[in-house]
Amino acid sequence: MIDSLDGAAEHVEAAGFNFVIVANTSIDRLMAFARDRGWTHARFVSSANNTFKRDYHGATKGGQEPVTTVFHRYPDGIRHFWSSEMVYAKSDPRQDHRGNGLMDTIWNLMDLTPEGRPAGFKIQPQYDTAAAPERAPTLSPH
Repeated sequence: MIDSLDGAAEHVEAAGFNFVIVANTSIDRLMAFARDRGWTHARFVSSANNTFKRDYHGATKGGQEPVTTVFHRYPDGIRHFWSSEMVYAKSDPRQDHRGNGLMDTIWNLMDLTPEGRPAGFKIQPQYDTAAAPERAPTLSPH
C-alpha cells in the first residue's frame, strides 16, 4: 500500500495537506527500509520512543496494526478527526482482512475485475515475474 501512497504523497502535499507514515521502529531502520523500497516522496516518522501508535489504536500486544488516522488543525489546536476501524472488524467469509482496503490501490484494481482478488494472493516486497502470466502486448500510438 505504501508503494501507491508514496506516488500520491507529493500531490497530496502540493494540495496543502500534511502526509506522514508512522511506524513503531527506529527512524534509521524505517529510513533504510524506505530507501530499499524506493519510496522517495512520503515522509516517515518513528513512534519508537512514544505512545502514538498505542494511543491511536495502531499497536496491540501482538504488533502493529494498519490504521489510518486523520488529524485536523483547528484554531485552538490539532485534534483527532477520523481513524479507520475495519482493522478490528471480523472479515467476511472467504474474504481477506481489509483494514485499509478503501485506500489500497492493488486490491481495488483486483476488485474491479470479474475474478476479483486471487485466492491466497499475498502482496510481497518482490515477485518472481517469470512466473507471472503472459501479458497482452503494450499498445503503441503508432
